[in-house]
Amino acid sequence: MVRIAEGEHPQDIQESKYFTAEGEYRIDGRASPTMLNSLMYKMCYYRFGEVTVDHRQPSGFDRTRDSVIGDKNVKLKHIEEAFTTSNWLVRIYKVKKPSNRVTKPLTKPNKNRRPRKTRKGEKGSVSNTVVIKSGKKLNKKKVK
Repeated sequence: MVRIAEGEHPQDIQESKYFTAEGEYRIDGRASPTMLNSLMYKMCYYRFGEVTVDHRQPSGFDRTRDSVIGDKNVKLKHIEEAFTTSNWLVRIYKVKKPSNRVTKPLTKPNKNRRPRKTRKGEKGSVSNTVVIKSGKKLNKKKVK
């Protein structure tokens, strides 16, 4: 996913920052700070430190990668967990409402206000008078 993101946003994302000094992708305690701070990592391992899969393994043990995750206390700031399946295969998140945005209270429309009258011929005005154009009456031929 990092390689795809770098291809789409080369100014913002550099794949090399996600590698360790040995040139590996790691998720354990030796993971790069960029990896531990990435949204991808946080969404994958949110609340994972609370889970004990096997009594012989410590909490936060990823059986697929055969290691304990590097950050067991992942905090989410802009998203929140909406749904996670029992086996943690599907996880759905919801974007939180921005807390730093000042919202204006909605104002109710004034019912007593009358619309402004437009002058005839003014651009955008609709005339209330019906204009009838005189012309020839169409003859309808009867088809036999």
